Amino acid sequence: MIKIENISKIYGEQRALDGVSFSVSRGEIVGLLGPNGAGKSTLMKILTCFIPPTEGEASVCGHSIYDDPMGVRRSIGYLPEQNPLYTDMYVREFLRFAAGLCGIKDPADRAEAMIELTGLTPEANKKIGQLSKGYRQRVGLAQALIHDPEVLILDEPTTGLDPNQLEFVRDIIRRAGRDKAVLLSTHVMQEVEAMCSRAIIINHGRIVADDPIGQLTAGQLTEKFHKLTAN
Repeated sequence: MIKIENISKIYGEQRALDGVSFSVSRGEIVGLLGPNGAGKSTLMKILTCFIPPTEGEASVCGHSIYDDPMGVRRSIGYLPEQNPLYTDMYVREFLRFAAGLCGIKDPADRAEAMIELTGLTPEANKKIGQLSKGYRQRVGLAQALIHDPEVLILDEPTTGLDPNQLEFVRDIIRRAGRDKAVLLSTHVMQEVEAMCSRAIIINHGRIVADDPIGQLTAGQLTEKFHKLTAN
């Protein structure tokens, strides 16, 4: 579903990504784990065709980021770290608008389905600007899922959430990962352990580890992360 081959990104003299390669298959939730500035967001922006790489190849569902960027975008549901939303729009209005932009035949029905899936029913008639951080994240997830994409790319999806919101958002992501390829970035080990089937650790733009979560006992991921990102 996601295939990345020797991707590098250079800004002036800074090498933000350096020969990154990995793939993500359907039914996998892969955590991209690394400290701030490791290159996680840069990689996600390349995969979603917001910025081009300096070197390397990448494809999503067989669509090349170079030759078919629109095919890539149609295949992806993307929740960026800052979660940009139209704060003056009502939740239901915004999701109907998003569904219409995606060419969905009945945007009102699809919006209602996403409101129910993401637990937004009590807030559906509020303006987005009135919502808490947690409910805004739910709106962002609903928007990312509204066209039923084959791939989800989530940049720090649970940052700043309270415990109740955190568990609800985690559950949405786990359910989505049953039949989609999910790539999510975080710098919190507990998030990877709670949601992911595989952990990729990136540091200074390079992959330094790629392990199935099931092969790591409690505490091993944390120990490995600190050891590999110490410098």
